[in-house]
Amino acid sequence: MTKAICQSCGTQADPLAWRCRACGGTLELAALPPFDASAIAASDFSLWRYAEMLPVVKRFSLGEGMTPLVPLDLPGGKFLAKLEHLNPTGSFKDRGTAVMLNHLAAEGASDVIDNSSGNAGSSLAAYAGAADLSATVYVPAATAVESKKRLIRAFGGAIIESQNYLADVYAAAEKATYASHAWNPYFVLGQQTVAWETWEQLGRRAPDAVATPVGHGGLFLGFYRGFQALRAAGLIETLPRMIAVQSAGVDPIVRGWEARSMQPPGVKPAPSVADGILVDTPVRGGEILHALYDTDGFALRVDNEAILSAQAAMHRAGHIIEATSAAPVAALPRIRERIGETAELVIALTGNGLKSLGAKQ
Repeated sequence: MTKAICQSCGTQADPLAWRCRACGGTLELAALPPFDASAIAASDFSLWRYAEMLPVVKRFSLGEGMTPLVPLDLPGGKFLAKLEHLNPTGSFKDRGTAVMLNHLAAEGASDVIDNSSGNAGSSLAAYAGAADLSATVYVPAATAVESKKRLIRAFGGAIIESQNYLADVYAAAEKATYASHAWNPYFVLGQQTVAWETWEQLGRRAPDAVATPVGHGGLFLGFYRGFQALRAAGLIETLPRMIAVQSAGVDPIVRGWEARSMQPPGVKPAPSVADGILVDTPVRGGEILHALYDTDGFALRVDNEAILSAQAAMHRAGHIIEATSAAPVAALPRIRERIGETAELVIALTGNGLKSLGAKQ
């Protein structure tokens, strides 16, 4: 039976816990079902085609997952784009939110909260509505994008703007269920489905490399763990090289990788157009670095000018993505230098640019 276990002290957590009550450590899921290709529900064109590998009873869905994988050829190189910005609320967050909230609803949650600059909050509000739950999103007063706040409200979520929103949400978590996209292990579990879809879309094989923008790294770890499950099932031989791309303004993973550290260092945030990855202390930073070392991967930083240039190139190519999604595209020439021109590269386009098109940061 799947259960959440503290990584630090081994304590089993209660079903609604977001971190270990004994020591404050992060939780991981133990005794997950192994990946079974014969159990894929081929007629289900959502992430729930993998329901047998997800220890959660599906109560509601907005049709998340099964996003296209399309080839693109830009001046910086060729790659396969995983169109995560086409999920129901316009971001990859829907995968994790769907699995997490189905779990929390089954365990009796009624009021859920999270902290978010935009995408996670929109996703939480939408899926909470589908589950008939009340959702409150804490947003940073100084940096939250106005158009994303409007979307949260449109989905029925309440917003609390705060100068110290992490402390405020942790305090609120004593009374409401903290449905955290950074802490909750069921959120990361939902992200594993992106690797399984990619494997299917490539004819049941893994690409040579995968690049994602990285803040807390939920999607990055989803790819990594999903391909680990495929390897454990004997369905692939090697893991793709994992590539983390961050903004030059907030780059703890890049600094940790450059120093070959086991944990990312603290950083002082600087302004960045990539508002979705402005995370100076990733909750699972050590796991992200481990994934880089384990796959012979690497981490790169890109500045605002390069991000905006890549975003404009993607817009001209017909893909309206937000600036955060353009970060790995901005790093494409340097990625190609490292992996070669013929290596099969998947880049995840994580957020829909229609949310912030024309909005002031």
